[in-house]
Formats: sequence, structure tokens, C-alpha cells
Amino acid sequence: MKILIFSPVFALIISCSGKKEEPQQKEAFHILGNRVTIKNNDPVLKKITTETVTEQESGNSITSAGTIETIPNNYAEIASPFSGRVIRSFVSIGQHVNAGSPVFEILAPGYSSVQKDYSDALNDVRLAEKNYKRQQDLVKHGVGIQKELEEAETEYKNKKTSLSNASSTLNAYNSKSSGGTYIIKAPISGEIISNKIVTGQYLKEDSEPVVIIAELSKVWISGAVKEKDIRFISPGDPVSVKVNTYPDMEITGKVYHISELVDEDTRSIKVLIQCDNPQRKLKPGMYAAVTYSAGTEKAVVIPSGALMQQGDRQYVWIQSAKQEFIKRIVVPGNTSEKTVRINSGLKPGDIIMTQGGIYMPDTQ
Repeated sequence: MKILIFSPVFALIISCSGKKEEPQQKEAFHILGNRVTIKNNDPVLKKITTETVTEQESGNSITSAGTIETIPNNYAEIASPFSGRVIRSFVSIGQHVNAGSPVFEILAPGYSSVQKDYSDALNDVRLAEKNYKRQQDLVKHGVGIQKELEEAETEYKNKKTSLSNASSTLNAYNSKSSGGTYIIKAPISGEIISNKIVTGQYLKEDSEPVVIIAELSKVWISGAVKEKDIRFISPGDPVSVKVNTYPDMEITGKVYHISELVDEDTRSIKVLIQCDNPQRKLKPGMYAAVTYSAGTEKAVVIPSGALMQQGDRQYVWIQSAKQEFIKRIVVPGNTSEKTVRINSGLKPGDIIMTQGGIYMPDTQ
């Protein structure tokens, strides 16, 4: 009797050996090193555009870091000129005040002394004037003594000098308060950006400022420019400013001042930029990037779409034959929304791929 043995493995081998292989898809590119040839009639060819490199007028620029600051004349720290207890506050944080507006009031014995000195000096002048006129009248009628008249005149002049000094001291405090109270007023117009006033607290004459006022409609940006680049910058030059907080906000300013000193450690020079700040978005202490214009010169400028990225390097595709392109590493410079300046790697007359680079294969 014959025995038939059926093996699944054998059946599988028969089945696989009978299957026809499908032809592989034809490659679109021929790659040799960094050179790529696109084969005839490949759809990629229709997606590629090229352009001949030329030199154009390109603006040079210098970018440096900066910090936003208040303008000193638009900033005031207010402390009490006398020791005393706070009896009233007129302001709150964020409030706008005008120059001369009351800020807070204190009960200040020291101010009472200033008022008393002025009052005493005023009385002394009145008495000295009265005595001087009396001596003049006596001498005029022949019963006075010339020496006493001269002494009275000298005394009168001295008392007037003392009154002038006392009046200047009183006026310096810019207050018409009486009864031992003193009202501290705002020296500038602006916003209350810090308020530490507490009704009832006792302030010493040498205490720290309790109120800070700042006018922030204009601000300074303090930046540092390298010594080698300072020749490109002059007072009044326009600049553009970027802050990380508002990356899409267009900020412009002007060079306000260039320091006369060079920082010996960094070999840089301090430059102050003044910017309008109508919306108060620029806050003191913010970091900013300041770009200065440094003139124009002839340079290679290409469309932004022509520049490709591979790792930490940038490159372009240069046409070397009808359907052949070579990858070339370049060093880009200043960029704009539509163009890129190439500092090295290209020369006028090179033909570059401006569109279609994303369809090209990776090469060495």
C-alpha cells in the first residue's frame, strides 16, 4: 500500500516559487556625491524653477542686545523730607498724577520748625525796618545819631537776607500746609508704579522712597555696540527694536546718545535709543534686540525659498547642466521676509533652484 504524505512547507515552497515578481518603480534621481541628476520626464522637473544670481544693493545692519529703561527726567522716587506720621494718602498704584498733585500728607514737627523760622524772620524784618525808618526820621530832624542810623540800616539788611533764606527754604518744600502737617506733592507727571504708603506709618527723614512715579510714554533702550561697529552709528539714526514679549510688534526708535567711554572688558560702547511707548507695552527691565542700519553695498541676494536647511548648515541647489544640480553650502547674512543675503558660497552668474528644493533627495 502506498502512503502519501502532504507537507504544508512543501506546498508553501511550490506556491512561492510560482509567484511572479513585480518590477520595481523606476528611481527619479541619479545621485553621485552631492550631484543629483533628475531623469527625463520626471514630474519633479515641472515643480522646479531657477534663477540667475545677481548682485543687488543690500543694507548692512548691526544687532545688539539692550535693556528697556525709564528716562531719568521722567522718573521720580518720593520720600518724606521730614520725620513724621502719615495721616493721609491721595494716590493708588497705577493712578496718573500731574506735577504738583498731592501724594500723601504727614504730621511733621520738622516742617513746623521751618514755618516758625520763616515767621520769626518775617517779624524780625518788620521790626528792623521800623527801627531803620525811625532812625532816618530822627537824623532828618537833627536829633538822631548817624552811627545809630548806619547800625539800623545794617541790621535791616541782615534781617532781609535771613528772611530771604527762610523763604527759599519754605518754598523748596512747595507746600502751603499749616498746623504742623505737610503735603508731599508729585514733582513730575506720570503714573504711580510703586506705592508703599500706609496710613499711620511713621516715616523717618532718611527713609527709603515710598512712592515712585514714571512717565512711560517714551522710554530708553540701553544697548552696547562693539567698538569696531560704532563707526556706522550716529545720533538720530533710525533703529528697529524687537522684544520677545511682543514678537510681531513693529517698534522703531532713534539713537539718542552714544557714550564717550569704551568698556574695557567687553570693548563695547553704550548707546541709548529713545522709543515712543504710547501703549505702555515696553516695560522697564525688559530685554530687547536693537538693529542699527549700517549703510548699503552690492551683495548677492537670493529668494528666501532658495535657501535650504540641513542640520546646522544652509545650502542651495546650483544648476550645473540641463537636469543636473549640485548642493552647495552657503553662509547667509541679513534676511528679510522674501530675500536672504549670501555672504559666501555664491557668485553672480550662478544658476540656483528657487522652487522645488523640498523635492530633492538627501545627499552628502
